[in-house]
Amino acid sequence: MYKLFFELVFKRLDAERAHHLAFGWIRLAARIPVLRTFVAAVLAPRREELRTEALGLRMHGPFGLAAGFDKNAAAVDGMSMLGFDHVEIGTVTAEGQPGNPRQRLFRLVPDRALINRMGFNNDGSAAVAGRLAARNPVFRTVVGVNIGKTKVVPESAATADYVTSAERLAPYADYLVVNVSSPNTPGLRDLQAVGPLRPLLSAVRAAADRAVTGRRVPLLVKIAPDLADEDVDAVADLAVELGLDGIIATNTTIAREGLGLRSAPALVAETGGLSGAPLRARSLEVLRRLYARVGDRITLVGVGGIETADDAWERILAGATLVQGYSALIYQGPFWCRRIHKGLAERLAASPYATLAEAVGADHRKADA
Repeated sequence: MYKLFFELVFKRLDAERAHHLAFGWIRLAARIPVLRTFVAAVLAPRREELRTEALGLRMHGPFGLAAGFDKNAAAVDGMSMLGFDHVEIGTVTAEGQPGNPRQRLFRLVPDRALINRMGFNNDGSAAVAGRLAARNPVFRTVVGVNIGKTKVVPESAATADYVTSAERLAPYADYLVVNVSSPNTPGLRDLQAVGPLRPLLSAVRAAADRAVTGRRVPLLVKIAPDLADEDVDAVADLAVELGLDGIIATNTTIAREGLGLRSAPALVAETGGLSGAPLRARSLEVLRRLYARVGDRITLVGVGGIETADDAWERILAGATLVQGYSALIYQGPFWCRRIHKGLAERLAASPYATLAEAVGADHRKADA
């Protein structure tokens, strides 16, 4: 039914308009107690065998919503209602900004992919912090907060910009993510180099510690799939050196390999970050390289091209404690999380591992045996 609805309705709408329409329905359903309870019972049955501990947090399972869908923390309960085990909101910048001019979101349907050049459109860290502070949660959901650089802020002032967001948002974050890997803010990816990244992460860590007493907010960094292998290694080493809690691998890619044979060339030529199925191979490759470098010393989050339970299971065996998705939700619809959870439970039951935690990184242990 969702595929039919997608073909007849969503596919005919501008991608961003369709997103806002679906987002509005999710928010509305989450506000109606009877409907919310029914939808959660159908779409988000909890499976005891999938319970996950990561970043010092307890989650119903390992599968979360990647940043980008809920930029302003407007539908955390709604996304939990759909079955996501954690919800990463953002990317949030210190100052509110409209993002890049429209049209800025494109569906590559035959490739099950998206291209976006949204440009961190969001309400700003003060407004989002106020929304999180006023939130009366219906579901027990882990909320990550992803922060980025305000577009008009020069690179020389980037650290102060991130610090402002960290100070405002850390008190309401179960974990905090420094995004230096979006291709849609000029100069942002330059911050992935170890030189500028070290003081940036150190400053954000200190800001979060100042803003929050009584607990330590886990801090992660999100990296691009387009980094050279030696740069992936350098970021991994830096994360261990600084005592970061995790790395998210990966953001969208500016590469277009494998596209154009199915999707319209005009769409493929659009600038922006590519997400969805074509990103799978490189994101998995980066994850494997990170785990080989850091092992179990920090938490790895696998994201990029995850569509099925097999994809999620593959990331776990490759070293991801948590996995995330976004693009496939557009193509697979509201039962997506339920299918992922069911499939993961089946794969765990058929495996030699008693828990998901035992399965994390198992491929590497086999290779070393």
